[in-house]
Amino acid sequence: MKHIKILINPFLFYFLIILSACGQQPKNMQSDMTNTGLQDSSLMEKPNAYWKKVLNKDQYYILREKGTEQPYSGKLLMNKDSGVYKCSACGNVLFNSDSKFDSHCGWPSFDEEIAGGKIITKTDNSLGMSRTEIMCGRCGGHLGHLFDDGPTSTGKRYCVNSVSLEFTDAKTFTKETKNNFDTLTLGGGCFWCIEAVFQQMKGVISAESGYSGGNVANPSYADVCTGNTNHAEVVQIIFDKNITSMEDILKVFFTVHNPTTLNKQGADEGTQYRSVIYYRNAEQKKIAQDIISDLQAAKVYDDAIVTKVEKFSVFYKAELSHQDYYENNKNKGYCQMVIQPKLEKFEKVFKDKVKNK
Repeated sequence: MKHIKILINPFLFYFLIILSACGQQPKNMQSDMTNTGLQDSSLMEKPNAYWKKVLNKDQYYILREKGTEQPYSGKLLMNKDSGVYKCSACGNVLFNSDSKFDSHCGWPSFDEEIAGGKIITKTDNSLGMSRTEIMCGRCGGHLGHLFDDGPTSTGKRYCVNSVSLEFTDAKTFTKETKNNFDTLTLGGGCFWCIEAVFQQMKGVISAESGYSGGNVANPSYADVCTGNTNHAEVVQIIFDKNITSMEDILKVFFTVHNPTTLNKQGADEGTQYRSVIYYRNAEQKKIAQDIISDLQAAKVYDDAIVTKVEKFSVFYKAELSHQDYYENNKNKGYCQMVIQPKLEKFEKVFKDKVKNK
């Protein structure tokens, strides 16, 4: 990326600084929270008196006093319906029913959380043993413990008290959340790089590699590499608007790739590597154009921004071998020399936007 000049436009001051460097949900809490897991750090600081008012006796004992319900007594132990499991104190969505399994331990068990950052951990040295305590990432409520003896590929077993959880069936949850998500498609060079970065960003539900903008249906990677399909390598991002915004996503986008080199990112050259934002509606188009315009006016880059803003038409998902590429190939040279530096830059510049690992 070219040297970034000193910003004189106050509208972009902040941007340039970062560029360079579980029962029922309490009714009185439902009015100011969504069920998507929006982080609210103020809940972490609520006194015990507050929780005694909004939680019932069993919930308070488990969630705030770190108690444990009797094994095989929980109402959700044998639940096999499709849906999601939320924190019964604040509604933070913690687990998907697909991750639930019967561990024969007496408590509901899951092999992974629904998304990064939903759960926080802490070393628990009580009862003469060392364990990993799991707590709700929004309100800090005690859920249970995490063990490394899970039977699935994750190797994890989140052992959770039923009292700490509230179950919402899939149909109801879909109605609750359908308006909270948005989708944006971005091209910024090799899709392995862009995918890896956005998979680590808070509020991003999914980031998938694929192809867009061309005139060939269902192209293969080999087809796109010829440059004859007019497709760009892109990443389709689904994000929770209650947690992050298109503006924030574009701040990251313009930080981890060079928007001033035409059809080129580093050693990767060709039209498939072009810098492009595919918008889905007038609002997305305006946001993209405004950000580019402000960056240009403030002369943030020595060279002109060549990023295209074009109407989205269709997204073709790339082959399985191209999905989660960095996560599956961390030891390969390209990942270490090209992708890793971009991840490190993202983690350094956007510390508050990185998912908990």
